[in-house]
Amino acid sequence: MKFKELKLILSRLYREYINKHLSKILLALVLSIIVAGSTSAIAWLLDPAVKKVFIDQNTTLAWLIPLAIIFAFSAKGLSLYFARINIIRVGQEIAGTIQKQIADNILKSDIETLDGRHSGQYISNVMFDAVRVQQLVSTGVLNLMKDSFSVIALVSLMFYQNWKLALFAMLMMPLAAGLARSLGKRIGKAVGQAGEFSAKLTSFLSEIFKGSKMIRIYQREEDEKKNADKFIDDLVEKNIKILGVQIRATPIMEILTGIMIAGFIFFSGKLIVAGELTVNSFFSFLAAMMLSYQPIRSLATINMIAYEGAAAFKRITSIIDAPIKIKNENILPNLKLKNCDIVFNNVGFKYSSNKIPAVEDININIKGGTMVAFVGQSGAGKTTIMNLLPRFYDPQKGSITIDNQIINKVSLDSLRKNISLVSQDVILFDDTIEKNISYANPDASQNDIIEACKFAAADEFIEKLPSKYQTVIGENGLRLSGGQKQRVSIARAVLKKSPIILLDEATSSLDADAEEIVQNAIINLTKNKTTIVIAHRLSTIHKANKIFVFKSGNIIESGNHEYLIDNCKEYKSLYEKQLR
Repeated sequence: MKFKELKLILSRLYREYINKHLSKILLALVLSIIVAGSTSAIAWLLDPAVKKVFIDQNTTLAWLIPLAIIFAFSAKGLSLYFARINIIRVGQEIAGTIQKQIADNILKSDIETLDGRHSGQYISNVMFDAVRVQQLVSTGVLNLMKDSFSVIALVSLMFYQNWKLALFAMLMMPLAAGLARSLGKRIGKAVGQAGEFSAKLTSFLSEIFKGSKMIRIYQREEDEKKNADKFIDDLVEKNIKILGVQIRATPIMEILTGIMIAGFIFFSGKLIVAGELTVNSFFSFLAAMMLSYQPIRSLATINMIAYEGAAAFKRITSIIDAPIKIKNENILPNLKLKNCDIVFNNVGFKYSSNKIPAVEDININIKGGTMVAFVGQSGAGKTTIMNLLPRFYDPQKGSITIDNQIINKVSLDSLRKNISLVSQDVILFDDTIEKNISYANPDASQNDIIEACKFAAADEFIEKLPSKYQTVIGENGLRLSGGQKQRVSIARAVLKKSPIILLDEATSSLDADAEEIVQNAIINLTKNKTTIVIAHRLSTIHKANKIFVFKSGNIIESGNHEYLIDNCKEYKSLYEKQLR
């Protein structure tokens, strides 16, 4: 990362985030000035302490000066505490704001954007990068203020005591600044790579959690352990490199300080002999110089902290700045339903990751209150067409209307409010059954939830559970069977009371008994609703009013079951294969 880019990134961070906390930062600034004044006062007090107490033996000042030193240290400690706690709050609030923005972006981004980025990368942005930005604000900003003022105050005292010695001591500062800039560039690159490794590790851990059963049944534990070791070793090595660069300044600063002190003692000895420097001034100057060592060393690392935070913030802004293609626009009118007639008119769509269109020139007319089914081989375009209706994606060609209203021209909220989705991959939360079902309608009463479960044939197994509707079902419903999860999903759709129902292979993974129960629940759910069904088991769609046969992104035939058996070779072949 070049210095010019660093300035631009930090400028944006200040403009959009830090600027909002300016009053707290100004308070920390005032407290930092008190810290600097107290630090220089401690060094200055050694001058009268040596002269008045040890040389002149002034009994009054013998207890007043120690009291003044206690007061100076107390003022420094308390001011530093309140400055730190204040700036830590600023850093944490900024990190929280950034984390909320990332979460908001995940919730509002269109599905295609989310599909193009692994979930582990988002987690790394929240847990790794946001913390780096927080450290930049809470540590970097405070140290910049506190240590800058401390160095200015202490150097001023050094010039006050003896300007010749002060000029000698100043020789170290340009060297420290050059060192900081050089190390800062290196650490910025290393932190960027560490962020990438962190995202890869998070992605890997996420996948081995999801694939835990598959890993064990195929006995790949050792292989995955080797993969885990590699990801972790890469991250460890990169963090070691970062910390190595960070502490590389320490030995160099120690050497420079040693040279400076040796030269100082030699030079000051000559000045004392020449009568240009008194012993009390020497001790005061020495204290100021030693006290300036820590803030100078701290300032030397701020450049590195800045590069770390800027590299993390750059990765965060790549998410925050990503345009949301499909979003709710309040200026658009709400969808007004009458019959729920759905029409796909010359619809074409291609995923950004593919060169070949997923579907093209699709024309479908669905009469309100009827059930249509999509059938065809995997990859034929069935799910793509279904995903276009709730605008998970937008077609690049053609239009989709509901009751003669183009879905792109109505508000997204009103469109999705009228659609329910039940899919093969049921998504459930690690919460109670009641919370999972009421997710569709948080205002639903207990009676509404129970009625929805009866409608979905879910109440019979729920009543047998230890805590009934308050039973916690585990991550993605792991404590429920496949059929039970589907019935909870259907109950959720029932509770939403949407006039349009999408069923995406809702029974394909169930055994015969569970499928029969779920099919009865689906019949209840879809009664008098406009329903689109994707089914691999063709036996489940005999009663569909119309069946559309997909092949290679096109509709090759449509009609009811009997018509297609007699007139469509593709459909007949699929049906006969399933019978066999």
